Amino acid sequence: MMIMVFLHGTVIMHRNALGRTRLERVQQVIDKDESIYDFDSYIPVEDAVRKLRAWEDQGAKIVYLSSHKRMRDVEKDKHVLRAYGFPEGRIFFRKSDEEYKDIAERVLPDVLIEDDCESIGGESEMTYPHIGPELRSKIKSIVIKEFGGLDYLPDKVSALVT
Repeated sequence: MMIMVFLHGTVIMHRNALGRTRLERVQQVIDKDESIYDFDSYIPVEDAVRKLRAWEDQGAKIVYLSSHKRMRDVEKDKHVLRAYGFPEGRIFFRKSDEEYKDIAERVLPDVLIEDDCESIGGESEMTYPHIGPELRSKIKSIVIKEFGGLDYLPDKVSALVT
């Protein structure tokens, strides 16, 4: 089983979000807190590393979807994932005129986990709602609250698809 996880706002966040409530984190993005641009200093959202490792331990292949479009910024994502012990996995990102949906349609993960993009426009910025109807039935969508973490999702990877 392949699980594609969106990075920013779903499993990693800006450093000034530490110790803040979910709603305060959303407001920091709306207010353009300076740490949202310091991609090297991003940190895990809650206990995301443990959850993803638990799924990986059960045989899931974890891949990531970045909001970045430039390789130098994707390298910063890689650094953060390594620094905090996230499962190894390819990081996909948009190139030129690509949209998130283009990546999801090409990769066809079994499960796509993304946040609701509350701070930047909601559904219009998300991936799954824009995937073509013929492919939506092949991908299980799990939408979490932005900066809410994965902690409440099932530990059993098989429960993600039911």
